[in-house]
Amino acid sequence: MSRREIDLLHRNPWEALRQFTAARIALGRTGDSLPTAELLKFGLAHAQARDAVHQPFMSEELAGPLVALGLHTLTVNSAAPDRSTYLRRPDLGRKLSAQSHAQLSAWPDKQADLLLVIGDGLSSKAVHRQAVPLIAELLPYLRTLGLSLAPVVLAHQSRVALGDDAGECLQAKAVAILIGERPGLSSPDSLGIYMTWGPNTTRLESERNCISNIRPEGLDYPQAAFKLAWLLEQSFQRRLSGVQLKDESDNPALHGCISPAYGIKSDNSVYN
Repeated sequence: MSRREIDLLHRNPWEALRQFTAARIALGRTGDSLPTAELLKFGLAHAQARDAVHQPFMSEELAGPLVALGLHTLTVNSAAPDRSTYLRRPDLGRKLSAQSHAQLSAWPDKQADLLLVIGDGLSSKAVHRQAVPLIAELLPYLRTLGLSLAPVVLAHQSRVALGDDAGECLQAKAVAILIGERPGLSSPDSLGIYMTWGPNTTRLESERNCISNIRPEGLDYPQAAFKLAWLLEQSFQRRLSGVQLKDESDNPALHGCISPAYGIKSDNSVYN
């Protein structure tokens, strides 16, 4: 930046607050316009968000690390045949393709307690970066809760409701889909979790619990895994999810076998 540009730049009095957030605040101005540097940063962030939406989901890159954690995987596709159709037809991303539906329906070992689905959603970048570390944090909680796991389903061109379709096929008691969230201009790699008790294709959005902004710069893996474990414990006790199940995981008076310090108590619980 030249000396003349520095002289023309009007700084914002909130500039000291920028160290606390990635949000675009206190950008300053030059005349009636944004400073050139901030305009270029905005263009880059917008391009990164668009790239995150269109980046292909390389499910095979997740299968190996998941197997290393002792998990089996199954790869499926939604009814959207390609990315362009997926973006134009959200309804097709909410259900399995006929072939994938038959594949899961024919799976011999059904009726697990929990099905984990990893879906690309609107940001496969988020899934590639966040899904495996999050599951690694979650597994000790699941062992303590005594919850059996179905094979992890890796879903291409998926929307949130596809988890309910997969859960119904595998007859799982609950499903949690880990899915890439719509990219923001400061967060193209944010992961969301949607948990549903008794998954089936008639479930409404209000019957799911959501945990969002999972990434090191947002809700980190230990906290996200704890919140999901707390919701699962309560869901299996009360046989429900969604608006009837409030996230009160920060209330130490309501913890069962899950410790309020993001740990595990010794009094294991098993739900039949």
